[in-house]
Amino acid sequence: MFQVPLPMSPSPRLLAVSAVAVLAVQAALLAGCGKSANGAAPAASTPPLQVATIKAKAQPVPISLEAVGQAEGSREVEVRARVTGIIEKRLYDEGASVAAGAPLFMIDPVPYELAVQQAKATLLQERVKRELAEGEARRLEPLAADKAIPQREVDQAVANAKSAVGAIASAEARLKEAELNLSYTRIVAPISGVTGRALRSEGSLVTANTDSALLTTLTQVDPIWVRFSLAEADFARVRGAEKSTRVQVVRDDGSIVVDNGRLNFAGSTVDAKLGAIQMRAAFANTDRKWLPGQYVKLRILAGEQTAMLVPQSAVLPGEQSRSVMTIGAEGKAVAKPVQVAGWYGRDTIITSGLAEGDTVIVDNLVKVRPGTAVQAK
Repeated sequence: MFQVPLPMSPSPRLLAVSAVAVLAVQAALLAGCGKSANGAAPAASTPPLQVATIKAKAQPVPISLEAVGQAEGSREVEVRARVTGIIEKRLYDEGASVAAGAPLFMIDPVPYELAVQQAKATLLQERVKRELAEGEARRLEPLAADKAIPQREVDQAVANAKSAVGAIASAEARLKEAELNLSYTRIVAPISGVTGRALRSEGSLVTANTDSALLTTLTQVDPIWVRFSLAEADFARVRGAEKSTRVQVVRDDGSIVVDNGRLNFAGSTVDAKLGAIQMRAAFANTDRKWLPGQYVKLRILAGEQTAMLVPQSAVLPGEQSRSVMTIGAEGKAVAKPVQVAGWYGRDTIITSGLAEGDTVIVDNLVKVRPGTAVQAK
């Protein structure tokens, strides 16, 4: 006879699994109840982005332009031999500073000393001839008065005396020329400045009025001149104020190296290819800090203008204009296009686009977008 098996009591493990399943179902029901009508869960609120700011303020700002210029000597001279001869000595140290009149080279003077002596001898002969001609004229005049000789002989004697005077003048000129050529054998510095390397060594033959006559160069570096160019639009801001314009030499970080530059030349034509005007500034250079050919960064200050200053990092570039991010009335970021007029130190000069008291965002700009909720630190 068959027996019906009695139901067995559930094991503890089975009870634990069942409890977990019940909790999962309850969690799913609760999540379903929390969804909105369209099935999306509500987004968590994001705190405003903390940003550093400054207040826009109109103030007097220098009209500042920046350019890169190249230094050159205020006077640059090619030292050339003016007579032909053999270089006997170099009388200076290459690269050293020399004063005007300092000896630089000596050309063999012997041929020119002989030429001077010969010119002196010729002059002496001509003077003797004049004395003889004048004496002959004086001797013949009484004879002509007594009709002892024809007047023609007297006239010839007077003409000879006058011709002797002219010969003396010519001999004196040749003597001066010979003495001048002799002085040219001692080549001196025409200006004070820094010497270049010697292009001809001792023993070299130099010929006047040829390429071999170039011996060295001499450059005056105090004051030093710096040539640069300004775009046509920038030059319009300087034009008319050249005499009062101040020029500074600055480092890459904007700090001032020297503040004593003055414009001493402004071009009167615009370069057709570059659309720029050539300019030049002069700086004191007593310690030879700048050398010809060196490039320097310049800041040109031409009067004042009313503008606002914001850090350069706060100005965002755009395809057609630049802009800055400000905090609007609702605490959200607002982009404002601005007109930039150069830099002053580490700040950008803003001439339009900002209103007095605007709160300008100066950091975290990588994260800030128009409409982003922001809060000033």
